Amino acid sequence: MAPVLPVVLPLQPRIRLAQGLWLLSWLLALAGGLTLLCSGHLLVQLWHLGTFLAPSCSFPALPQTALAAGAVALGTGLGGAGASRASLDAARYPPWRGVLSPLLAAGTAAGGGLLALALGLTLVLPVSLHQGLEEGLEAALAHYKDTEVPGHCQAKRLMDELQLRYHCCGRHGYKDWFGVQWVSNRYLDPSDQDVVDRIQSNVEGLYLIDGVPFSCCNPHSPRPCLQSQLSDPYAHPLFDPRQPNLNLWAQGCHEVLLGHLQGLSGTLGSMLAVTFLLQALVLLGLRYLQTALEGLGGVIDGEGETQGYLFPGGLRDILKTAWLQGGTAHKPAPEEVPPEEEPPKEVLPEA
Repeated sequence: MAPVLPVVLPLQPRIRLAQGLWLLSWLLALAGGLTLLCSGHLLVQLWHLGTFLAPSCSFPALPQTALAAGAVALGTGLGGAGASRASLDAARYPPWRGVLSPLLAAGTAAGGGLLALALGLTLVLPVSLHQGLEEGLEAALAHYKDTEVPGHCQAKRLMDELQLRYHCCGRHGYKDWFGVQWVSNRYLDPSDQDVVDRIQSNVEGLYLIDGVPFSCCNPHSPRPCLQSQLSDPYAHPLFDPRQPNLNLWAQGCHEVLLGHLQGLSGTLGSMLAVTFLLQALVLLGLRYLQTALEGLGGVIDGEGETQGYLFPGGLRDILKTAWLQGGTAHKPAPEEVPPEEEPPKEVLPEA
């Protein structure tokens, strides 16, 4: 059977192949390490922002898969560097002869599969991130007032820290706070007629005001922060409600967080693509080096030419042979039939 994609490798090309593989393997190890760092950083960011993501959001699957792929790529790179360097010394190579086949199988199946899956997730999951932030931020605004409700006691603190850290206000803008009650009933004066009128005028009995929490205020504004009566053009002198960015954060938190997380996932996707390319090159080179050295008994500076290849026979022949061997293995052996005894010959009397 003719081997698949054979390449004739004389002495000097064999040595250059081993040296080039050593360099590529270290680059793969570096890329795998950077993939680990990028995916770990994205996981930490998602852990901090988990309150503002819907539980059904599947976006965290991306850094988790990339973390596993980066670990496999790092191991493949370190193994490839060790094998390629050992191949240059006939005394050091024999222990690696039994390691290369499992390394190639694991790098191809586990590493290649995980890298391909992670690259696919970078293209699909941003849609899930958009919807997850929509639902998560909506719930965060609704629970802002629930400082004494079990399970939501930290909602106000987390939302204030988010708006101050990322310089954003509301879900899509400061007016989102106008549609939710963000002041707890505990701090409302039931004897105040304005409070009573606002609650009674709302179908759901909510206390809604045209104001925002303090964390929406822009400290770079030259004037004191204006938090209430933002819809009234006459409530504050020299304040134009059509230009609230002069006093409040202009962007909504959904836009800011979406851009931040998509930027991190884009960087991770670029690292995954580079790692996938390097891993493919290293695995192909290791396979050619392995098969070439097997033809020389593991001695790279052996005399004469040798041939490196991917598979020892054509794919069609390999599948046909495996099918025939499998069929033979499952086919019951015919029962042995004892040979029939010949009837004794009659001896005629002599005349």
